[in-house]
Amino acid sequence: MPLIDRRSLMIAGGALTALPFAARAAPGAGTPFSWNIVQQRAAALARQPYRPPTPVAAAAAIDFDAVGAIRFRPDRTLAGGIRLFPLGNGATLPVAINIVEGGRARAVAFSPDLFEAKASVPPGFAGFRIMEAGRESDWLAFLGATYFRAAGSQDQYGLSARAVAIDTGLDGREQFPRFTEFWIEPTGTRHVIYALLDGESVTGACRFTSTHDGGVMQDVSVVLHLRRDIARLGIAPATSMFWYDDRAQRGATDWRPEIHDSDGLAIWTAGGERLWRPLRNPARPTTDSFDATDVRGFGLIQRDRAFDHYQDDGAFYDRRPDLWVEPRGTWGAGEIMLYAFPTTSETVDNVAAFWVPAAPARAGQRLQFDYRLRWTSQDPSADRGARVVDARVGDAGRPGAAAVAGARKLVVDYQGDGLIGLTRDSGVVADLSIAHGRLLASAAYPVVGQRDRWRVTADIAPDPNATADVRLFLRRGAAALGETLLFPLDLT
Repeated sequence: MPLIDRRSLMIAGGALTALPFAARAAPGAGTPFSWNIVQQRAAALARQPYRPPTPVAAAAAIDFDAVGAIRFRPDRTLAGGIRLFPLGNGATLPVAINIVEGGRARAVAFSPDLFEAKASVPPGFAGFRIMEAGRESDWLAFLGATYFRAAGSQDQYGLSARAVAIDTGLDGREQFPRFTEFWIEPTGTRHVIYALLDGESVTGACRFTSTHDGGVMQDVSVVLHLRRDIARLGIAPATSMFWYDDRAQRGATDWRPEIHDSDGLAIWTAGGERLWRPLRNPARPTTDSFDATDVRGFGLIQRDRAFDHYQDDGAFYDRRPDLWVEPRGTWGAGEIMLYAFPTTSETVDNVAAFWVPAAPARAGQRLQFDYRLRWTSQDPSADRGARVVDARVGDAGRPGAAAVAGARKLVVDYQGDGLIGLTRDSGVVADLSIAHGRLLASAAYPVVGQRDRWRVTADIAPDPNATADVRLFLRRGAAALGETLLFPLDLT
């Protein structure tokens, strides 16, 4: 997984005033265009040897501060509110950009006059963003490799998506195919974005039908052609940052109580079970997998949205969007993988989640995946039962007494409408199972003064040389009352 410099991306994607849009292409201009044409180009490209792109030499000299000083001229804004990113030392590979109107595509020609800058602007475009009409912000941006981001429902960027992940989490083997050409078709409040993808092991055609109305929704179609066998093919990948929260501040040097873009992975299984796996900043790279055959949905979620938990009035981590993936059609057998590596900074994206098909990814295959992306601040994985709102770890044993050696206490709070009216006499129990560890004691009870909140406490002895995998949910009789917590627990 790459060390994504979030600061550079956020500077490049900063808000500019949206002035009236430039005139559209004249009728009959450009060349014929269709979704089929993009797919045909991807298929033809897969039959050719991979040719590494040539960076623009002048872009390497444009450092972070210089890139931040280059601004696309508001009066040159393209149809549909489109503005273009300049090249710089963090983005030295140009992409071709076309505007589509009436079934015809018109290439956008580079000119330094498109930008306001104190120094020369290297030739070419690094990507683009789409401005909100009449507002001083943008809501969608494509920049770098196959990365893209949306501002969600609170006008705030956070985590990123990618078109595909290749060998993420495999030591030194990850590849980063890139978008080489875009076609953008703005129609009212909807933007259809087509992209040609090229890389060492894969080519592809991508279509993103994007709307912005109280959040951002994208209907995505990705058609891949494999040039080579791929050990780990990641579909619908999301990339985020988790430095620390109030559970663990190892390596934290900042005064803010929490710093993260997402705090958990949510999964909705084919059988209807809701899973919640809190994120963490691991001491070493980790890869976890979860069965996701015919998965209904999954995503990286920012569940904690209390401003005072972050105290950040500049980066606004309480406003960072969730990213929820809903497969279209049947994806079949596969698993969700969660990869994380250590970070000591909020500028590095250190978490990735994606779906991996069970069938081997072999050279010569054509694979198609259709899905919907929802960028929102309303947790789409929540239901009317109960969800995990806190999970904390401390010393095992009775408070005030000596800690139990070789054990830890896990304290989990559930909250939801399904808990209202339940008492200690309602037959609610904590259903716990533990791999690589032993349960010493547990209890489940309503939190005093909270009408819809229950607490589970569990003293657990992990195996000395392994991380205990805890699986927990509240149950009343045979019925689960909400989502299942998946929690890694060790003695550190």
